[in-house]
Amino acid sequence: MDGNRPAPDDYSSERPQFKKEPASRRGASGAAGKPLAVSASPFVWVEPSLLPHRQWLYGRHLVRKYVSATIAPGGVGKSTLGMVDAVAMASGRQLLNDKPFGPLRVWCWNGEDDSDELRRRVSAAMLHHEVDPSELEGRLFLDSGRTTPIKIGSMQNGAIAIATPVVDALEAEIKRLGIDVLIIDPFVSAHSLPENGNEAMDAAVKAFASIADHTGCAIDLVHHARKLNGQDADIDSARGGSAIAAAVRAARVLNVMGADAAKGFNVSAADRRSYVRVDDAKANLAPTRAARWIHLVGVPLGNIAPGREGDWVASCELWTPPDAMAGITLDHLLAVQREVDGKQFRENVQAKNWVGHAVGKVLSLNSRVEPEKTKIKDLIRAWVNSGALEEAIIQDAQKGRDVKILEVGKWADRE
Repeated sequence: MDGNRPAPDDYSSERPQFKKEPASRRGASGAAGKPLAVSASPFVWVEPSLLPHRQWLYGRHLVRKYVSATIAPGGVGKSTLGMVDAVAMASGRQLLNDKPFGPLRVWCWNGEDDSDELRRRVSAAMLHHEVDPSELEGRLFLDSGRTTPIKIGSMQNGAIAIATPVVDALEAEIKRLGIDVLIIDPFVSAHSLPENGNEAMDAAVKAFASIADHTGCAIDLVHHARKLNGQDADIDSARGGSAIAAAVRAARVLNVMGADAAKGFNVSAADRRSYVRVDDAKANLAPTRAARWIHLVGVPLGNIAPGREGDWVASCELWTPPDAMAGITLDHLLAVQREVDGKQFRENVQAKNWVGHAVGKVLSLNSRVEPEKTKIKDLIRAWVNSGALEEAIIQDAQKGRDVKILEVGKWADRE
């Protein structure tokens, strides 16, 4: 290994040592085509406190020996996010929501853009977050699919074929460089298999899972969502066969800020698409977290040439939505409860006697215009979740049907 690069133990004492597994453990058939013997392993109790812990590398998204996915429609900012993630992990600094267990060695492979564009994106992330080049030295690796193609699988004579030489080459390079995290962006560029075929997608994802398992690295597959016609992306929105979502162990989805949310956050309609919500779409190995937000920003590179303006390149930063409870006190809640008590205000925002009108009256907020209307809805939701208000069902005497109202739950206590 290059003497200028620190050994893996310099930044991670937990990196496991690996040996090439025998063919019998890698799916090969026995001699003369005979099936290999398979034996069941008995469970042996180990005190749970002594079991090895999961080796998370980046928040609760990337973990050693597993494949994760980042899913989003086109143009939302998944590649921008991935590049800032890479800079964060390589530098060991928390630049966004997730904290890296690092500094780490990160290999970014992009199947669409050329090497110059990848360098522009890294430079934009470094400039915006004030990361010095010395912080990344020997830890960040960039490759373009235009010069370093990766095709982990293809169809041959109508059958799925995983490219074993490619798998072996990736494993060898990951081990040689001590790579902790491999980012494949986009996943579709790393194979030539039918995307809508579950069996094919299962084989492709599991080929990467095999690489992660044999090398101890974490792999993030950046994947497109299908056309959603205005709906938010979720784990089932991954383009192609459902096996993609099924085979990964952690997945996050990205969605631009919706029009209603923008009103509530007092973000202009022109700017809302630069605010992106990041949700845990699948969390097999850890509890699901609350939504996080990033803000896409343009960064000038300063590469001005005669007759040409300098480039502006997208990067992203952490963004925290305004807190609906900011400035709301226990006395405010008590006043709302007194106003609501016994009045049978409706839960439905469309009703004439919507409870939000009463809340707005008490708090001097206009319940009929944005962003104050959304603030009121957020307050009501928070109070219902806390038990300060609770839902009940009554019969509407005029319409002869059940309707939902909100009434006082647990009274606010100043003590």
